[in-house]
Amino acid sequence: MGARGCRILLLVVAAACLLAAAAGFRLYLKDGSYHLVREYQVEGDRVRYYSTERGDWEEIPLDLLDLKRTEQERHERRQALEKEASIFSAEEAARRELLREIARVPKEPGVYLIEGEALRVLKQAESKAVTNKGRTVLKVLTPVPLIAGEATVELDGARSSETVDTPQPEFYFRVAAEERFGIFKLTPKKDSRVVQKWTIMPVTNEILEEQEEVQIFRRQLEPGLYKIWPMDPLEPGEYAVVEYTPGQKNIQIWDFAWRPAGQEAAPKKSAPASRKRR
Repeated sequence: MGARGCRILLLVVAAACLLAAAAGFRLYLKDGSYHLVREYQVEGDRVRYYSTERGDWEEIPLDLLDLKRTEQERHERRQALEKEASIFSAEEAARRELLREIARVPKEPGVYLIEGEALRVLKQAESKAVTNKGRTVLKVLTPVPLIAGEATVELDGARSSETVDTPQPEFYFRVAAEERFGIFKLTPKKDSRVVQKWTIMPVTNEILEEQEEVQIFRRQLEPGLYKIWPMDPLEPGEYAVVEYTPGQKNIQIWDFAWRPAGQEAAPKKSAPASRKRR
């Protein structure tokens, strides 16, 4: 819903509240019956009220009325209307915040690390399939042929050049296609980091993946755009946001590391997120 639509909806809600107020209330008698009135005035031992049923002013003895019950019901009704207006206001504020959040994320598919009001673009890593026959660069559009057996998906280098400054980093992830994704903990090797282990089945070439997946929260902001973050604080180590197609040789990786203060850390290499002027 656009801004114009929301303004119209707000006016409709306000009008509904005014109509509810104008519709009047019940002026109770002590015998339990009531008159539907717009307002009333206590004048000595009598009460003048405007009847919404007959559209005119009328009078009734004060001692016949139950004004305590009348005012109690009016108070409860006002509280209900105020609560409804408060809920609508909160929903509208949440909607505006959601639109603001969506607008700050670039349209290009990728992973964006949230750093306060700034975003840092994580560079997509080049991954390789490693078998006992050697190392082969994996490409999304042209998956490489692999023979049956075991393989590992690895990143060159023992440490990521991208680091986060909190054990519970938050990311925006704008996907190019709806596939499986998450945060993986990487297994260090001498000069590389293992992202996944593959078992490639004979004949069918079906792939069974094995990885150390981090439990995450994920919130969809709009189609193709998610906000993700770990459920629990990360242990120090190497990690990656990973998108892949189960059973296929299609995997995309954005690596990072969590190294608390006091541990040697590789320098950050970052690129500012692009923003379009409005």
